[in-house]
Amino acid sequence: MSFDFDAVVVGAGAVGLACGRALSKRGLTVLVLEKEGHIGQGVSSRNSEVVHGGLYYPTGSLKAKFCVEGRRALYDFLTSHKIAHWKCGKLVVATEEAEVGRIEAIFQQATANGVEGLEHLTGAQARALEPELNAHAAILSPQSGLFDSHGYMLALQGEIEDAGGSVVTSAPFEGAEPLPGGGFSVRVGGEGAMMVTSRLLVTAPGLSAQAVAATVDDYPADDIPVRHLGKGVYFRLVGKAPFDRLIYPPPIPGALGTHYRKDLGGQAVFGPDLAYVESEDYSVDPAKAEEFARYIRRFWPGVKADRLTPDYAGIRPKLHGAGEPQPDFQLHGREHHGIDGLMALFGIESPGLTSSLAIGEAVAEALTEAS
Repeated sequence: MSFDFDAVVVGAGAVGLACGRALSKRGLTVLVLEKEGHIGQGVSSRNSEVVHGGLYYPTGSLKAKFCVEGRRALYDFLTSHKIAHWKCGKLVVATEEAEVGRIEAIFQQATANGVEGLEHLTGAQARALEPELNAHAAILSPQSGLFDSHGYMLALQGEIEDAGGSVVTSAPFEGAEPLPGGGFSVRVGGEGAMMVTSRLLVTAPGLSAQAVAATVDDYPADDIPVRHLGKGVYFRLVGKAPFDRLIYPPPIPGALGTHYRKDLGGQAVFGPDLAYVESEDYSVDPAKAEEFARYIRRFWPGVKADRLTPDYAGIRPKLHGAGEPQPDFQLHGREHHGIDGLMALFGIESPGLTSSLAIGEAVAEALTEAS
């Protein structure tokens, strides 16, 4: 049977585009569908743009593997495509004696994960690097950094299109039917509504992962994990940025916690916090500035609440609720749902952006090996 495309990818965020690129690199014709009017308008546009080193994740997990592999590949990609980035390094800070054991555990975890160049710092050594920092001790991760995520996604789109593929916006995926001899009939909505056929199907739509999977005929409902929405807000500092490096206190349950970055424009940004919500609400309450300031004073005593201004909010597609253990990325292939040629991605939150190239390679390898 002949198909319109070798592969259809649902979602033109960083991960969907990386999957499309990896499939295109293998000589496949690829169609990427995006319901919004532009690429990268979902989870990929509302994050910290941090290149994560791979410090925190359980050794052997997909998060640990993909973060380290993806980070190495990402720096090479950014350099070769001349995309703005800054390997500024990160300080994971114990602000008091009671936190030293927690950051030491992070050091051991990161070492087991193969993260390069880690250093233990005393409080004095940390303050020598960042004089305004309150630190009892710290870990330096020189591999951590920042990058222009939108420039990155545009470059991924360019590679897909250079290989003969298509990235189509304002084209919502409305469902798919597995065909008797293999492959899929895919329903595309929007002004140019149509049906296309594809040998392979990848669903990587971020917050819509569960809803999209449910529109694939014969997809077993019990293989679709429960979705939780984890909202995080950011505040921007008015005035001079206090630090050059990323500053992270020890993680909070379910997330890395409110941290500091000096963005590529030189401005200081703090966030995100974590609050579980029932709907996609991207508002930022200015009254949270004082709460943010109290948290930030742990590592930067000089912060003033009246210098913090609401910036933006993001929603993370979590697979766990408040107080529940944080699960791994979930890549569901045939062994999960029983459908040949389908890879469905769930729970691709942090460090999904850093991991995106590695996730794309893993998805493409699994689908092309199986076909």
